[in-house]
Amino acid sequence: MKKIENNFIVTGYVGKDAEIRQFTTASVARFSIAVSRQEKSGDDSSYVSAFMNIEAWRKNENTSSFEYLTKGTLLTVEGYFKPEEWTDKDGVKRNRIIMVATKFYPAVDKEEEAPTEALKGKKGRK
Repeated sequence: MKKIENNFIVTGYVGKDAEIRQFTTASVARFSIAVSRQEKSGDDSSYVSAFMNIEAWRKNENTSSFEYLTKGTLLTVEGYFKPEEWTDKDGVKRNRIIMVATKFYPAVDKEEEAPTEALKGKKGRK
């Protein structure tokens, strides 16, 4: 049976300062990451952006990394997807997928490079 991976790595800009809540032994930071990708249509190209909501849990003695979670910081975030289900006050079943960050760190700010033909998925001709 094939192993199914449940993880992600994304790089983007923190959308706004993280909301941090402290509990007895742990804290959670909730923040968004703005990501974009280039779309081409003929000779025209544009960037399509989206915000991804992420949460990061840390033991209270290990929350120093939360200082990176400020608006405009370019971060790389690694983590996994966590499904969540509940029943709302009207008795309707709800669900969502939470992106849980296990690691986040300042991203290397680099210029975009044009992909090589091999990376574009085109086969070379002989």
